[in-house]
Amino acid sequence: GIPNMKLDKEYVQRRIDLMTEEGVKFVLNTEIGTDIPARKLVDDFDAVVLAIGALKPRDLPIEGRELNGVCQAIEFLHANTKSLLDSNLEDGNYITAKDKNVIVLGQGDTGTDCLATSIRHGCKSLNQFDIIPEPPVDRTPANPWPQMPRILKVDYGHEERDAKFGGDPRTYQLSTFKFVGDDNGNVKELHTREVEWVPTDGKPFREVEGSEKVWPADLVLLSMGWLGPEDTILEQLDLERDERSNAKAELEKYTTKHEKVFVAGDVRRGMSLVVWAFGEGRGAAREVDRYLMGSTLLP
Repeated sequence: GIPNMKLDKEYVQRRIDLMTEEGVKFVLNTEIGTDIPARKLVDDFDAVVLAIGALKPRDLPIEGRELNGVCQAIEFLHANTKSLLDSNLEDGNYITAKDKNVIVLGQGDTGTDCLATSIRHGCKSLNQFDIIPEPPVDRTPANPWPQMPRILKVDYGHEERDAKFGGDPRTYQLSTFKFVGDDNGNVKELHTREVEWVPTDGKPFREVEGSEKVWPADLVLLSMGWLGPEDTILEQLDLERDERSNAKAELEKYTTKHEKVFVAGDVRRGMSLVVWAFGEGRGAAREVDRYLMGSTLLP
């Protein structure tokens, strides 16, 4: 689902071609756990590395969630990229933001990609809401180096939205509590309330009375984080989970309770950056080599 303007697929294809030339066999259009039982991999191969990501998105089960036009951000991005590569968007097999009022709920890299993709479609308006308070511009004493800086960041999607419509698309401390549709079952508006981060009734925040607002919305993209890897393969292999539902594996060893099965990347650590995927992939390769050969020279 990574948009082409962020990662041109010619570089991905170049790497695939190199790996193919080195002897890697790619089996396409095959879903492990559905087309092939996950257990068959363990039975047929000497070692199995699961690098299946953490693609179970967090949902928003509120009134109107079933309406057309309310969808997960990953659905929007994946369909757009596939249609772009297949037909330069001429096949129509994607969710278009053209001439629509678009609202992105949540942030992160996925939310930013939704902003930029919606602009390229030609959206009518574009906003981004988050329930959290606006981060500070600079580090606070509670967030020292070398911790990841929890500060207000301006990414490419924010800059592009500012250039087209003016201003930052983000509004903070908003809670979306209802979607409303038209007579055809399409979303037409989104209802929010402001929140204050004061612990109330067991929640970390409280809604501000009288702050309800209605926003026009023809397309709502849910970008609210990830709950961990999809269940099918992990359940079929009876792999242990950590407290965040990721596949449990020994740190730096990538080993699971099954001797042959290794896990690496987002499936082990949760949704993260591609640089971590590179690092964990190399680490898992090292440990598989050690497992198969008894020792390893890999870094």
